[in-house]
Amino acid sequence: MSARGWFLFSLMGVVWGVPYLLIKVAVDAVSPPVVVFTRCAVGAALLLPFALRRGGFSTAVRAHWRPLLAFACLEIMGPWYTLTDAERHLSSSTAGLLIAGVPIVGVVLARLLGDTERLGVRRAAGLTLGLTGVAVLTVPHLTGGDARSLSEVLLTVLGYAVAPLIAARRLKEVPSLHLTAACLTLAALVYAPAAALTRPSALPSPTVLAALAALGVICTAVAFVAFLELIKETGPTRATVVTYVNPAVAVAAGALFLAEPLSPTVLAAFALILAGSVLATAAGSRRGGRPVPWSARQTSRAGGRVESP
Repeated sequence: MSARGWFLFSLMGVVWGVPYLLIKVAVDAVSPPVVVFTRCAVGAALLLPFALRRGGFSTAVRAHWRPLLAFACLEIMGPWYTLTDAERHLSSSTAGLLIAGVPIVGVVLARLLGDTERLGVRRAAGLTLGLTGVAVLTVPHLTGGDARSLSEVLLTVLGYAVAPLIAARRLKEVPSLHLTAACLTLAALVYAPAAALTRPSALPSPTVLAALAALGVICTAVAFVAFLELIKETGPTRATVVTYVNPAVAVAAGALFLAEPLSPTVLAAFALILAGSVLATAAGSRRGGRPVPWSARQTSRAGGRVESP
């Protein structure tokens, strides 16, 4: 993977490692529709002006509205609600463990759909090793949950696994900024009525407001553009491996800012996750394989553009 790919991968590991905590803080005070609407509306408000100013926004949306709608439903509108609603009853560790199954589901779906990326022994071992690290990290902390909440997180996993495949196959000509702004705007409009009906009767606390703001700015606007660039750079299968890093980031944040202990088990899990991520994102053998269909190199050769976040 290129230096740019590793930078985007590291950035995503951080900014998508904190939403579980932020969602947990917010959903204790406001409804799931309010959480989803707020993060989408804030993200859209930040990105839409830049997308409109850059030009070609309406043309891109009209030309690709079907896959764009599918991507928005599978990556944002469905998963963000099911994950938020599930965290009313599940611990963040449980959610993190289940979401870490996205790369495995993504690999299976990609192979079934005739993915052009070759999955060698090294990458398969990396996926397995990373999942083992997540299990070591989170299983001792599993608490709470019920059948509905677990089902909601599994639906989230499925959406997160399918959406990058759609982006890589059908939306590679749409600049990341345009795609993100369009999807967030659409999601905000869809959730506006439900958010209005379930809005809190009083202004939430500063802590909740800060959590909602961080979800919208950092975990949505910044993260989404970076994630779409990561898909372009590395392909959809490797990009979803970032979900292995998220639970580790959550534990590290607790140790740094909340003085939570770093046990030998946690350190071992970090090592497994790091090793698994390196193996799973390593370039596969060229023998009998074909290049990733959507990468910065391939786009450049085709005369297309790769927009920077």
